[in-house]
Amino acid sequence: MTQKFYSLFVEHYLEGLLSPLGSVEVSGVITDSERRGIVLFFPKGTIQTGRHSLGLLAKVAQSDCSIEVYYEQIGETEVRSCLHKLLSVFSTLNCRASVEGKTLDDNDLPRFWIVVPSASQDLLNSFGAQLELENWTTGIYFLPNVFRLAIVAINQLPVTPETLWLRLLGRGAIQKQAVSELIALPSSNRLRQNVLDIVYRWRISVMTQTDLTLYDQELIMNLTEAYQEARAQAVQEGVEQGQRQIVENLLRFRFGSVDEELARVVDNLLQLAPDDFARFLLELSSLSRGELLARFDSHE
Repeated sequence: MTQKFYSLFVEHYLEGLLSPLGSVEVSGVITDSERRGIVLFFPKGTIQTGRHSLGLLAKVAQSDCSIEVYYEQIGETEVRSCLHKLLSVFSTLNCRASVEGKTLDDNDLPRFWIVVPSASQDLLNSFGAQLELENWTTGIYFLPNVFRLAIVAINQLPVTPETLWLRLLGRGAIQKQAVSELIALPSSNRLRQNVLDIVYRWRISVMTQTDLTLYDQELIMNLTEAYQEARAQAVQEGVEQGQRQIVENLLRFRFGSVDEELARVVDNLLQLAPDDFARFLLELSSLSRGELLARFDSHE
């Protein structure tokens, strides 16, 4: 038994995005012949999907579900395997409901989402998978509702902000395009920061590995831009933290402590251009508290 680094990335990625919305369980075990990430998700309440920042991913996760992400095209065998697992879950839930004197409606059963880079029309036809364009976008194919299973063909998803978080799980040019869109988001975007952190931690964890598969190597190449952005961001945050510590230590040495007024001075000092910042550091030792506050107020 071995774990594929791609699968670990998928699990960490989905767990990071979905955990604020509910309970996430990851498989933790991937066989050598399988290249997929497996996540079970149970929402903790009603998810308002209309304008949710996760877009289509939030809609996928609006009810109990299992999400399996494959990094390669699948065939009938993989779909049958997913159906077998799902039917086993149905049997367990129905037996439990029967003991409690309840009857489960189809909508009470979890849905199984198979996420793949692409899906052949022959495969979709063989299972009777159909689009539901009145409620869902292109690229989402549903088997007959009795099976509660859907196939997400990432290459067929429209290139919109709503599909970004699923397209980041694609391959090749599709994933690279999604990474570029991720980088282009405002630096204040919370999801952008979360995903960059996930990419950064995952990349660090595989840097010393030598047994990477071709799929792992392709993922590393596709995520390079995101990793570099996260690394630059981490360096910048480290520089800013170091500067803050320097200023606060100087102020403590000069005035004994850093109270609320001086803390505001620190915050404002860190916004200065490098030359102005260095000049203020040189002058700190000769300024009284009043002069420092007045000087900085006048500088603003």
